[in-house]
Amino acid sequence: MAATYNNLYLDARRDLKRAGAEAAALEARELLAYAAGKSRQEMFRDMALYAPDEVAGRFARLLERRLAGEPVAYLIGEWEFYGLSLEITRNVLIPRPDTETLAERGILYVRSLKRPARVLDLCAGSGCVGLAVADNCPDCDVVLADWSEDALQVCRRNIVRCDLEDRVSAARADALAIPPALLRDFDLILCNPPYIPTGDLAKLDVSVREYEPMRALDGGEDGLSFYRAVTDRWRAALVPGGRMAFEVGWDQAPDVKYILSRQGFQSVAAFQDAGGNWRVVEGDLPPEGNQPELSGQQG
Repeated sequence: MAATYNNLYLDARRDLKRAGAEAAALEARELLAYAAGKSRQEMFRDMALYAPDEVAGRFARLLERRLAGEPVAYLIGEWEFYGLSLEITRNVLIPRPDTETLAERGILYVRSLKRPARVLDLCAGSGCVGLAVADNCPDCDVVLADWSEDALQVCRRNIVRCDLEDRVSAARADALAIPPALLRDFDLILCNPPYIPTGDLAKLDVSVREYEPMRALDGGEDGLSFYRAVTDRWRAALVPGGRMAFEVGWDQAPDVKYILSRQGFQSVAAFQDAGGNWRVVEGDLPPEGNQPELSGQQG
């Protein structure tokens, strides 16, 4: 028996809620629009119409995969972050609302400079953070850097998708190594590194553990390996007085504040996300003439 789009949506929302999906309504709507080949606006307009059998069948198969644990973003190949619609593949992490806090801090800092700025999004993944900054700060140039060539391909397509080719580029770089000569003189380095302790990876939800790239999650034995390496090695890529800002795990802010302070960063501070978790830690490199000696600390 044929069903309306609205009935398909309501049934899917119910099933997703029962399965424990926190954003059941959003996920049902996104999957249905994708199955129907409609935009969100078209889907809203057509909710009272009967869905063709082929659309209902496609939607049922997508819903089955979602209920088995596969994230919606990978099923539909895109996700929204800070108002941008980005391509998402299984080669990159799915952008989370929590990460918008890092983008927001970057946007506020670049605007505060009141001059053209050069920004690096290190461990860029999909490029979501750097692209959000570039989209909201027309006077800045942004480099999206990642070690994974697969991730960089997603970055490059998202640069085009966001129509930011004139101010955003992508480059291959290892966050654990000394920055190459071409990646220097940044006013701001934003970094959302792998920060899950290796021993905790097996405890992650199946939607993360079985589908998202493990290399983008594994932060070493204590989850802090990338913070140590980036603060030590990549501060050389900052201009004097430049800023470095990290996304951190829910309980990592004190440790990352200590790491930044130990490396000579000043005005080190933490900022909360919308859920009240301390999500971003940032610090400023001392101005020229007041630079600390390199520690030689290893990651």
